[in-house]
Amino acid sequence: MEVIKSENIRNICITGHGGSGKTTFAEGVLFASGVVNRFGKVEEGNTVSDYHKDEVEKQLSINSSLMNTVWKGSDGSNKKLNIIDTPGFMDFVGEVKAGLRVTDTALILVDAFKGIEVGTESSFMMTNDYENNVIFLVNKLDTENADFDHTASLIQDSFGSRVAVVQFPVNQGTNFDAVVDVIRMKLLRFNNDGKGEYTEEDIPPALMDKAKEYHQKFVEVVAEEDEELLNKFFEEGANLTDEEIDFGLKKGMRERKLFPVFCISAEKNIGTRDVLDFISNYTESPMDKPAEIGHSPNSEDPIEILPKADGEPVMFIFKTVSEKNIGELSFFRVYSGKVKAGMDMINEANGKTERLSQMYSMNGKDRKEMGEVVCGDIAAVVKLKDSHTNNTLSSKNYAVVLPEINFPKPNMSLAIHAKNKGDDDKIASALHSLHEEDPTFLVAFNPETGQTIISGQGEIHLNTILNRMKSKYNFEVDVTNPKIAYRETIRSKVDNIEYKHKKQSGGRGQFGHVLIKIEPVERGKGFEFVNAIVGGVVPGRFIPAVEKGIQETLNSGVLIGNKVIDVKVTLFDGSYHNVDSDEISFRIAASQAFKKGFKDANPVILEPVYNVEVVFPEEFMGAVSGDISSRRGRIQGMDVYGKLQKISCQIPLSEMSDYSTKLRSITQGRGYYDRNFSHYEDVPKEVEVKIIAEYESQKAQE
Repeated sequence: MEVIKSENIRNICITGHGGSGKTTFAEGVLFASGVVNRFGKVEEGNTVSDYHKDEVEKQLSINSSLMNTVWKGSDGSNKKLNIIDTPGFMDFVGEVKAGLRVTDTALILVDAFKGIEVGTESSFMMTNDYENNVIFLVNKLDTENADFDHTASLIQDSFGSRVAVVQFPVNQGTNFDAVVDVIRMKLLRFNNDGKGEYTEEDIPPALMDKAKEYHQKFVEVVAEEDEELLNKFFEEGANLTDEEIDFGLKKGMRERKLFPVFCISAEKNIGTRDVLDFISNYTESPMDKPAEIGHSPNSEDPIEILPKADGEPVMFIFKTVSEKNIGELSFFRVYSGKVKAGMDMINEANGKTERLSQMYSMNGKDRKEMGEVVCGDIAAVVKLKDSHTNNTLSSKNYAVVLPEINFPKPNMSLAIHAKNKGDDDKIASALHSLHEEDPTFLVAFNPETGQTIISGQGEIHLNTILNRMKSKYNFEVDVTNPKIAYRETIRSKVDNIEYKHKKQSGGRGQFGHVLIKIEPVERGKGFEFVNAIVGGVVPGRFIPAVEKGIQETLNSGVLIGNKVIDVKVTLFDGSYHNVDSDEISFRIAASQAFKKGFKDANPVILEPVYNVEVVFPEEFMGAVSGDISSRRGRIQGMDVYGKLQKISCQIPLSEMSDYSTKLRSITQGRGYYDRNFSHYEDVPKEVEVKIIAEYESQKAQE
């Protein structure tokens, strides 16, 4: 296929709230540019982007999808557009982060009726991390309740005065087919055949005042990016030349000081071509971007990776998928030089050499082989052996590591076990593969509870993983909430705890006799054992057995089968039998003595408590704070987080199993949280009684 120069590449990420029309817009781009000859529909399951079985069934994007096309710009040169269509549901936010990491321009779609939604806000916030150019596309202007002026106003209120309307609709609603372009000051009327073609007309007198008002505001934002242009604007008003507008527009886009707003109907493919022309003419190529700041594999010393077409090759893997009949596909962007099939590259994370095999240009699941991939281009390569998402591959002459994608922490966990016992090892392998494809999905084995724990971004995310494991790997699992790693301890000292283990059944018997005392110690000190035996009443060779018997009981617990912490045990007396005493006898005696004394030492159950930070719009303050209180949470502080509120609080882990789902429900999907372990503290008595009853009931059933 044709190799297009790096300066003519445009890397685009399509993002926004779920249902805002991203996949349909991407389909329209491919249709308008001739990549496909049929306009696929999400509801029919035949779009290029949503090709996985679960996406077709649910009619929503779950995975990001790489596509590309060639678009002839107004300067006559062919521009290669690499397009990453991303999911809109927050459970799949890792796909959005990865897409934004390797693209230069973000198209944020906004529903013309629903306005600003959580996916709109989160998309814009994530573009801050990667300094993407941003273009807003107000979509669904062909629907009955579309309101462009209100939606544009909401965008400006939410994202600042740098938002500039560059088009407004002539006839929004079911008859929508025309917009006024306030840059060129022309009316664009679109054909109704779905190809997105349009003709230019003069702006009618009835719309001229509105067009001039928007043009004035647009030129003012453009002029603000350059002191000379700003002076001219104040002296002459909006009378900037086309060249001056182009200069200010490109500068504003590049510096994230101008966010244009376009009008589209993705369903009718209206506005698509004008957006593509704008991207071709005004957004950054990879060669316009500043240097990536990486570091040496052996230190954190910064290294500048310049986007040089003839530089040493450096590529970054942002996505890994496993496809049937192909194996592992690694999606990557080249940040320096060019890479070719057969080239050896070094994975700087592990020092392994990778020989690049077949490389492909991707359109959804369709592939076209590429002999080389130039600086700034995005492609996929098959069968890398030791390289995965977030790995940097570079030439042996240029050891460098690029910044990793900062994937979000999980906020929901489930415990799973195989329905068929023989599947355990196979399921572990499948879970590992699913994690490689989705780094926001984590797997761990908890040796304390004996459970395999899967963690992700929410209920839908984890259900999707489980469904994929069933359909792709043919495994089924049982799912429960993870067991809470409670702790047990004591609050009082108990002296003179005596236990004598004596067993005689013919032949050699068993005999072990100990007297101990137990007492609490400072939180965090753990277990302390003191040997206070004098006179050899318990021979020294049996002292380790006494300590071991107590240690085993600490690990298995007394009240509810959880670890006992922060206790001191003193062995001060006992006796032995010359023939019948052995290590086992003293282990049993010590264990039973400890259990006996523990129950008299004011035992308590401790529960893990987490620090939680909850971020949400102010209008949900009452619902969020009330829900925290209902979970035995304690609010530690409140703060303003941009235009959002932030509550810092502490909540017991046992109260958080459904928190992700509930928070989204009470904030209409606009709240999110982060958590980390804080400490253990006493469980309230009424909760303790319930925990003990549940444990004893479970033991009775075993």
